[in-house]
Amino acid sequence: MSLAAPFKRCGCLRGPGRCPQLRRPDGSWSAHHGTWFYRLELPHGADRRRVLRRGGFSTRREAAEARDHATALLELADGHDTLLAEISTLLAGTRRGAALPSIEFAQERIRDHRPLSGSTTLAAYLTQWLTRCQVEPTTLNAYRGHVRTHLIPHLGHRHLDELRPGHIRDMFTAIEQTNETIRAAKASRDPAVRASVRGRRPSGAATCQRIRATLRKALNDAILDGLLLTRNPVTGTSVRADRARPIIWTQERVDHWRDTGQVPGPVMVWTPAQTGAFLDYATSHDPDLYSMLHLIAHAGLRRGEAVGLRDVDVALDRAEITMTRQRVDLGDTVRDKRPKTRGSVRTIALAASTVAVLRAARARRPQRREADVFFVRPDGRAWHPATVSRRFQKLVAEAGLPPIRLHGLRHGAATLALAAGVDLKVIQEQLGHSTLAFTADTYTSVVPELHHAAAEAVAALVPRRR
Repeated sequence: MSLAAPFKRCGCLRGPGRCPQLRRPDGSWSAHHGTWFYRLELPHGADRRRVLRRGGFSTRREAAEARDHATALLELADGHDTLLAEISTLLAGTRRGAALPSIEFAQERIRDHRPLSGSTTLAAYLTQWLTRCQVEPTTLNAYRGHVRTHLIPHLGHRHLDELRPGHIRDMFTAIEQTNETIRAAKASRDPAVRASVRGRRPSGAATCQRIRATLRKALNDAILDGLLLTRNPVTGTSVRADRARPIIWTQERVDHWRDTGQVPGPVMVWTPAQTGAFLDYATSHDPDLYSMLHLIAHAGLRRGEAVGLRDVDVALDRAEITMTRQRVDLGDTVRDKRPKTRGSVRTIALAASTVAVLRAARARRPQRREADVFFVRPDGRAWHPATVSRRFQKLVAEAGLPPIRLHGLRHGAATLALAAGVDLKVIQEQLGHSTLAFTADTYTSVVPELHHAAAEAVAALVPRRR
């Protein structure tokens, strides 16, 4: 096969190759005008001549290497006309600007007798994948969010065959840039700028880990379906693994927040005094919800566990509750399901004050109630998880307290237990964490008073003369 030498073209409106700036007076190519192209004659199709022409290369060498790569793909046919026609169709059908398939990709496709062309876009594949994905409804809901918000906007135009680890890394770089934009807007003193990102939150390390896991699952399924090579491009990537840890709202941080509106971190926790002030406010301003908020703040329940708590799992005579179910928000619907992990099924001991609050809540419930849930609205209906979160945020703002998420009450329960000297293993079991290491890693930040107490205890061990 004879190979034509690379040549130059430019964007000047003089017709192909007619720009006088493309060549020097001696006829050689100019070093400062135009970009390099190559042209490769492909085996004829059924009805017409086919030519592969690609350009935009910075150097003659890059154009020659790209031409030689295309030629090497054609040589894989090794005299087989049908395979040669298929490779030619693949080359001719590759979009301009897209990378040609690697030699390894083509070799493995040929060896496995799989088609070389016809790869679908990631957007089309993910849309179809979601319709047949056999997972829990809550997991499927998370998959849909990742696909809609991140994967299709950043990678949807890519064909499965051309997806590379670099493309995935670029997506996470773009996500972090968006995070910086959101953080800067939320910290702005301009109300219009803050309003532009209302309802949007940065995608933290844990979210990025889950986005990566969703893409890995989808592409593993594509491999099983024969749509991809046996190597998943996600395995060549990683995302930052640092998980946001709880930060205490000390007085200095509260003062800074009141002056600037800036929140120190994504996971904030109240001090014991702030938690008490909130519960005091809630008991008079939202008595219907107070008992549930009190239980979350003292026992460290997840939102779904508190909303889905059943009568049969509440044993106030023994001062215990057992977590066997949670109620989760799937957008348009609410679903009851088993707790998220085996460790989440647990029995929690209650303080006498919490038992009294729950007895009072049970006594004031309406006689006609929905299903078998313990906490109900005044009309007897079960609470919707999203409603609980909205009313919690409203109470926090009205009470004038520094902002935390509803999940921050759960973090606060763990922090209070640490400050009270409760063993870390007991806290792990109370919260339903799968491992002690996770509990220890999450709650490395504790109330400041505990740090001071530790410093005094260490100093007391050193004997000194009076």
